[in-house]
This record gives sequence, C-alpha cells and structure tokens, in this order.
Amino acid sequence: MGKMFKLLGPDRRVYESAVPGTYGGHRQTKVYGRLDCAAALRAIARGGYVPHRVFFADEATAIAAGFRPCAVCLPQDYRRWRDAREAEKGAARS
Repeated sequence: MGKMFKLLGPDRRVYESAVPGTYGGHRQTKVYGRLDCAAALRAIARGGYVPHRVFFADEATAIAAGFRPCAVCLPQDYRRWRDAREAEKGAARS
C-alpha cells in the first residue's frame, strides 16, 4: 500500500486518502488556502502553524467544513466571503 494522507472532510472528521490534499488550512482560525500560500509558509517557518494544519481534498470540502478563504493567496474568494458576511450582518440588523 502506498503513502496515505490525512484529510479533513466536510464533517470536520479526519479520513485517510491515497491522494494528497489540494488545499491546506488552520484548524483554530478556520482559514484555508493554497499549499504555496506565502502567509502559511511564513507561519510554518516560525514553527507555530504546523500542529494545527489540516488538509482538504478540494476547496468545496474546505468551505463545507466551515473554513473561510485566505486573504493572502485567495484574495478574490476572500472578498466574496467577506462581502457575503457583511451582507448577512446588515440583513440581521434590519
């Protein structure tokens, strides 16, 4: 059997996959992004990020698990997420 990868599913449970994840995330901040994200790589270099790192098969799974896009490596997705959140808050106040 080949190498197995631990990925987080939409139910936030870890499962094993023969295919590596395409997105990484931070379990505590609930942020996901590309594996080459400069902000994540800087945090990993400082050593404080790795214990909380999770991986997702795809972006849809990260969103379903309740994670938001990274503002650094996914700026357009982050803006859409932020704008939708602000619209929800505005509707709740009305």
